[in-house]
Amino acid sequence: MKNNPLIPYVLIMAFGIGLIFFLSLEGAVIKDEAENGGETGETAEVDAKAVVEKSCIGCHGGDLGGQGTTPALTGGLDAAHVTDVLVNGQGNMPAGVLTNEAEIKAVAEYISGL
Repeated sequence: MKNNPLIPYVLIMAFGIGLIFFLSLEGAVIKDEAENGGETGETAEVDAKAVVEKSCIGCHGGDLGGQGTTPALTGGLDAAHVTDVLVNGQGNMPAGVLTNEAEIKAVAEYISGL
């Protein structure tokens, strides 16, 4: 290394490129975990209550009892009807508020159980 002054710079560059490669792989795994609520793969469970709190209480109220022109989500709604409304919309409810099928199914079951 004393004879060629470029060797330390080449080694540092190679180490840096390798570090970037491995950190980007780790970042992709972390991103997948964050999108799936901390779990990876098809076994990720959806926290329906958290999804409802994030997506529904703004219009339907904190207790989901309806607010203004929005209907109450309590009172034993049918899960199939809730799924249909989540996918296709109805009245003031726009279609596509939830796009993840697992979230739609979990939220429909949660709301039907209220």
